Amino acid sequence: MSILVTGGAGYIGSHMVLELLDAGEDVVVLDNLTTGFRWAVPKGARLVVGDFGDRALVDDLIARERVESIIHFAAKIVVPESVADPLGYYENNTAKARSLLQCAVEGGVKHFIFSSTAAVYGEPRTSPVREDDPKDPINPYGRSKLMVEWMLADTARAHPLRYTALRYFNVAGADPAGRGGQSTDNATHLIKVAVQAALGLRAGMEVFGTDYPTPDGSCLRDYIQVTDLARAHMDALRRLRAGGESITCNVGYSRGYSVLEVIDTVKRVSGVDFPVRLSGRRAGDPASIVASNERVRGELGWTPKHDNLEQIVRQALDWERGLAARKAA
Repeated sequence: MSILVTGGAGYIGSHMVLELLDAGEDVVVLDNLTTGFRWAVPKGARLVVGDFGDRALVDDLIARERVESIIHFAAKIVVPESVADPLGYYENNTAKARSLLQCAVEGGVKHFIFSSTAAVYGEPRTSPVREDDPKDPINPYGRSKLMVEWMLADTARAHPLRYTALRYFNVAGADPAGRGGQSTDNATHLIKVAVQAALGLRAGMEVFGTDYPTPDGSCLRDYIQVTDLARAHMDALRRLRAGGESITCNVGYSRGYSVLEVIDTVKRVSGVDFPVRLSGRRAGDPASIVASNERVRGELGWTPKHDNLEQIVRQALDWERGLAARKAA
């Protein structure tokens, strides 16, 4: 039996593939390579280039590869872009996920692990935010993901499929062994952007909003290292295989850093004082969001190993240097 990883040539998906291969799993990757890279798929996994919304392709993959579990990462993820192109986000993130779910049900897939997001909470009323707190997303990206959570819950009630939905907070860093990292040129992840500015790959960077109700006026976020996140998926898979019921969990460190604090950390670790422009707020950004991680620790047995902002920044710097050398070669 194999595991199908959609979006497995992308940032988080490729780290998940590493985690699965390290555990001896049989892995098939489905990716259209729009934002992923063929070279990012680790040796040992089989790459199929295609769209996860292609019913015929997915049906064939599930049958031919004897897929036991699907781990679904493929999605559009840029909040401001979702505000400008909501229908594109609902098509890719929601409608195609519905198609993937139907293929899973009809193909007898047992387990489905879904890449959700903290954006489903919108502007949280409490901090840290808990899984049962109100869901009120303020942008189409968050809404597109929340609708998939609803579809998963309804599908699991009607069919034998069991699922885990993991609500990510802000993913950062790289594989500690240097095997993977954030590689998309136009990525909007804060640490990626700041690291590129520190290495002279950008002329500087922009901070969107300094008048939020936070200690320094910039947005506050919970940053989680990408390998720790991949391990949470592995813990979720083990739990489902052991007979665990469907569940939704936050995945974060329960600690927030502001945008300005992150930038200061990148400057300190890199030793470079790069230019920073202060701008107005960006559409769709909540002021502050930090995870309660009691459920993922208690139910999945997840224990973070890389909860250190400076370590995360060093990993990102090392990966970005290697990526620049790869492109120059």
